This record gives sequence, C-alpha cells and structure tokens, in this order.
Amino acid sequence: MSASILRRACLGLALAVPLAPLSAQKAPTIPHEKYTLPNGLEVILHVDRSVPIVAVENFYKVGSGDEKVGRTGFAHLFEHVMFMGSENVPVGKFDEWLEAAGASNNGSTNFDRTNYYETGPSNALPLMLWLDADRMGWLLPTMDQGKLDLQRDVVKNERRQGVDNAPYGKADETILPVLFPKGHPYSWDVIGSMDDLSAAAVEDVKGFFRQYYAPNNATITIAGDFNADSAKAWVQKYFGNIPRSPAAITRPVVPAITLSKDSVLVVEDRVQLPRVYYTWHGVKSFSADDAALDALADIVAGGKSSRLYRTLVYEKQLAQDVRMSNQSQKLDGMIQLVVTAKPGVLPSDIDAEITRALATVIASGVTDRELTRVKNGMRASMLDGLANVSSKAFRLSYYNYFTGNPDYLAQDLARYDALTPAAVQRAARTYLAGTPRVVLTIVPEGKTSLALTSATLGGIK
Repeated sequence: MSASILRRACLGLALAVPLAPLSAQKAPTIPHEKYTLPNGLEVILHVDRSVPIVAVENFYKVGSGDEKVGRTGFAHLFEHVMFMGSENVPVGKFDEWLEAAGASNNGSTNFDRTNYYETGPSNALPLMLWLDADRMGWLLPTMDQGKLDLQRDVVKNERRQGVDNAPYGKADETILPVLFPKGHPYSWDVIGSMDDLSAAAVEDVKGFFRQYYAPNNATITIAGDFNADSAKAWVQKYFGNIPRSPAAITRPVVPAITLSKDSVLVVEDRVQLPRVYYTWHGVKSFSADDAALDALADIVAGGKSSRLYRTLVYEKQLAQDVRMSNQSQKLDGMIQLVVTAKPGVLPSDIDAEITRALATVIASGVTDRELTRVKNGMRASMLDGLANVSSKAFRLSYYNYFTGNPDYLAQDLARYDALTPAAVQRAARTYLAGTPRVVLTIVPEGKTSLALTSATLGGIK
C-alpha cells in the first residue's frame, strides 16, 4: 500500500455548507515501546485494553523492488508460500489452528514491503507469535518442488484473473517499463511475469528467503489487549534463536528519474469503452512535496466533489468515471489520472477538458475551501485508522519503516495542516506543467483510431 492510498479520503460535503478546518484538534499519539533483539528483529508493542483483541503485524522489508531482472514476482510468490506450512506446522494447519482460536490472518505485497498479519482474541497471542516464528525460522526445511509448483500455479492464476484476462488489466505493466528505465526496481509489476514465475527454481526461491526473510529485515508489531512483559517473553522464546541473514541486506539505490518527452501508447483489449491513463513522475513517500501532491490529486479528481468529476461525469457527461492519485513509494513515485469515456465519446474530447482543468489549477491555483475539504478528509481518514488494533499495528509498522518513528501520526497530520493554496499550485506547476508524461489509451479491439496520439494530445502549460 502506498503512502497516498493509506491517507487518502474525500469529504463530500455540499457546497453550500461552510467548511471549518479540523486542524485545531490535537493529534492523538499511539503510545508504544520499541526495542530490538540481538538477532536484529525490531519489536514494537502498543497496549490497548479497550477490547479483548490483539493484532500481530509481521512487516518484512522486502517487496518487488528488491527483485532482480529475470526473477520478478518472488516477493509476491513468497506471500503465498509462507502459508504452506513450516517444520512444526503441517500444510493447512496455520489457518486451521488460528481459526480454531477465533483468529484471522492474511498478507499483502507491494514494491517496498511484504506484511503478514493476524487478529484474534487476546489469549491467541502466544499461538500467533509461535506460528509466525516457525515460518520465519523453519520454513526452508519443508520447502520443496511440490509446494513451489502449487503456489506458483496459484499466483499464475491470480495473474490471469487480475492482469491477462481482466479488462484494462495490462495498464500497469505497460506503463511502468516506460515510466522507469530498464532494470529500475519499479519497472515491473508486483505480480511478476509469467516467464519469470515459470523459470523460478526451488534454489532461487530458497536464496530469496535466506536473504530477506530474516529477523534483521523484519519488524513484529503487537497491538491490543496484552501484557507487555508476557509478550516480550514470548517474542524472546520464539524469535530469539532465529539467525540473522548471512548476507548484508540493502535496498536498491537509484538515481532520480525524468522523462525526456511524452510517451503516447495504445493497447487493444477486450473492453467496451476506451480508458486513458496519464502518468507523471512523482516523489518519494514523506518527501517535501508529497502532501501537496496528495492534495492536488484529491482536488482535481480525488472523488465526487472534485473538479474533474463534477465537470466530466456530472455536468458534461463525457466520462463514466475519473480518478487521480499521488502514488508515493520508498524509492520514487508517480502521479496518475485515469478516465473512462462514456459510449460514443472520443478520448480527445475528454483530453481537452482535462487539459483545461489542469491549466486552470496551474495558472490560478486552488481555493481555500477546496484545500480545507482535503485537510478535513485527510485528518478524518487517518483518525479513522485508529479505530481498531489491526490498523494501528499496521500504521506503527509502516511509519517505522518509512520514517524511523512508529508514532509519526502527529507529524503526518502536520504536513497537511501546513499546506497552503500556494503550495498546491506550486506542486501543480512543478510536476504537471510542461512535464513529460506517459499517456496510455486502452481501446476496444480493432478501434485504435479512438486512441489519443501525439497530434491529438493537449499540451499542459
């Protein structure tokens, strides 16, 4: 999940109702204790006794951005393999034993990290920790060709459903290699390619595990109703003897990326309506312009009260939908605007409206009212994230990885509270005005004439 997705919300209030900023409300803290075991495992504890529930977040600092060319999809593949049993947990028992204790679990992968999490009654905590430790320390002895083949087929099927056979499913893997140069950690999709998944051997996968699935590349966060001393004892007992990675763990280092010119692409797909993707380079998570770009995206096309949604969907009825996002990551980011045409509408007609709307923001900025709506929405979204212990466990782990401070909530909110219309306008000028972009039109099969071209694409000044 990106920094922007974690925070983004839209407060769709009627225009007649005056908006007041919520920034005067003091930001809550998330009290916690953080320490590190001798083997490098980071541990974060947050006690919340409001309900008898506990959440455990296993946050591994590895994502698809740590993969190598020709070996893509490993991070996501391991998200599946980690549920296939370990030395003391037979296949299928991980889920069965947790469910018998009243707990649930899942995992996710993105460019920068992979997380596994459980939520359940407080008395299930030692079981959760033991299960997580067994697969961190003792998965490899049971890793074999049969397990790899099974989960490889599952991932391939996910790819078929979400990419190969999904309407507009090829968008990301078409855009990313053009937005980022060959070999860049973000130049391939998280799920990886079919060829690379097919080529993965057991020893390749084991090597990836040894490198990244080690205590010195992980954080365990426990949040909820538990006794801190007991939790520390269990963490030491179950995780303390797991050895560090034998090799140094480093994240890729990449230079700043810029495009020299617009790249205009077209893909034919089994779709009914043309859809256009405009993608610009953005910024890293929590960098200076990150918050301003979040606000800009929200005001332009972040929800039903945004400028382009009102114009394209409600008033002129040119588009089925339109959305804009600032997708900031650890190494880089991108700004993306996506619009789907209504039947009979040409993407070039929509492009003219988008060009006018962006030019207006660049030239005239945004209003105080629009920015107040965004600030209130951001604050409401972040505070809503404190409503349950599982979301707090993730937030503590997330902030810890991206900022080094698990309780970064107040500083995060302050970034948005400090925004001014001038800051948002400056971000629009810096990242959108005359800046090269990747423009992809996905059109129905046989109808490439509908696609935007260099000749029909409007210039943003």
